[in-house]
Amino acid sequence: MSDNPRPALYGVRYAPRLVGRAASAELRPVQVVGRHCEAGDVLAAGVELPADIRPGDLLAVPASGAYHLSLASGYNLVGRPPVVAVTGGTARLLVRRESLADVRSRDVGL
Repeated sequence: MSDNPRPALYGVRYAPRLVGRAASAELRPVQVVGRHCEAGDVLAAGVELPADIRPGDLLAVPASGAYHLSLASGYNLVGRPPVVAVTGGTARLLVRRESLADVRSRDVGL
C-alpha cells in the first residue's frame, strides 16, 4: 500500500525471488503481502517460492515499475522505501529509505 500501490490500483503483479541465501526446499505457491494488513496490500499472489522461507529472509522484486517511487506514500506514517539498482551482482543505492526523522521534520507543531 505505501511502498507500491500499483497492485491495489490496477492489478500489477510481480515475481518476487528469495535472495541472500540458497534454499533447498521445494517451491510452493504463496501470497506476498505488504505490511499494512489491508485487502489491497497484495504484491504477488500464487507465486512459487521455497517452502522454507522464514522471517528475516529477503525477497527481491525485480522490475518494480517506472512509477514505483512516485506513487509511494507515507501511509500510516511508514517512510518511503529506498531505490536500489542491481546489475552484475552489485547493488547501488539510488534513493535512501525515508527515515522517521524525515517524516517528523515536516511536523511543525501547533
